[in-house]
Amino acid sequence: MYTKPEKSASSVKSVSLTTFAKMKAAGEKIACLTAYDASFAALLDGAGVDLLLVGDSLGMVVQGRDTTVPVTLDDMVYHSQAVERGISRAFLVVDMPFMSYSTPTHALASATRLMQEGGAKMVKLEGGVQQAEVVAYLTERGIPVCAHIGLQPQLVHKLGGYKVQGKDDAAAQRMRSDARALEAAGADMILLECVPDSLAGDIAKAAGVPVIGIGAGPAVDGQILVTYDMFDLTPGRKPKFSRNFLTGRDSMADAARAYVAAVRDGSFPGAEQSVGD
Repeated sequence: MYTKPEKSASSVKSVSLTTFAKMKAAGEKIACLTAYDASFAALLDGAGVDLLLVGDSLGMVVQGRDTTVPVTLDDMVYHSQAVERGISRAFLVVDMPFMSYSTPTHALASATRLMQEGGAKMVKLEGGVQQAEVVAYLTERGIPVCAHIGLQPQLVHKLGGYKVQGKDDAAAQRMRSDARALEAAGADMILLECVPDSLAGDIAKAAGVPVIGIGAGPAVDGQILVTYDMFDLTPGRKPKFSRNFLTGRDSMADAARAYVAAVRDGSFPGAEQSVGD
């Protein structure tokens, strides 16, 4: 039976944006995973994960859908509430689902719900320079934003599938420009998905904010995986950039601790999890 962790003054200090800034400056890797409920949140939080993302990936791994597109704002609020109840230390980030940030005012209304009702400390949205106005509108009003570029699952139909992004010179330059524009607009964090290793490393080196990668090689400031992939719970084909951390371990808690350690010491991702250059 799930028992809510106790939160007290003697508990380990909660992770904040200041924590991430210090980690980037010191070259310490940030360990991130997705979570969709209180039990997994408590397990991952206890294993030392720094950031938990309530991803709209829940549409696929929890709801059994083909893409993230059908996920609603109500879905995200509900799962964010559940995850927040399981957290004592980790920083909570929540995805803004498809078409919930089509204009700056629409984005503000959606982000307000995710923070007030869902308990989010940061919202994440997909898109490059075209989202700079939305990012600025939110951050000017005190809402921390993680900008997601590279492979954007909400645009899977437009992109024609789940493909590595930024492989040619022109696409790589656009992605560098996107990262600069989003940081200038006020983004507090950037997430790169399915991006060539060298490009991701260049973006992370140039950025003044933490850059988190998923399928983006080892040279970024931190790593994130879908927890169901990391535990090998996802049915069907697994992403190349993931690793089953349950192999050779007795429990999910051990696997989560091993993931955190591997991110910290740089052994994950390895060459076998690289999408290449």
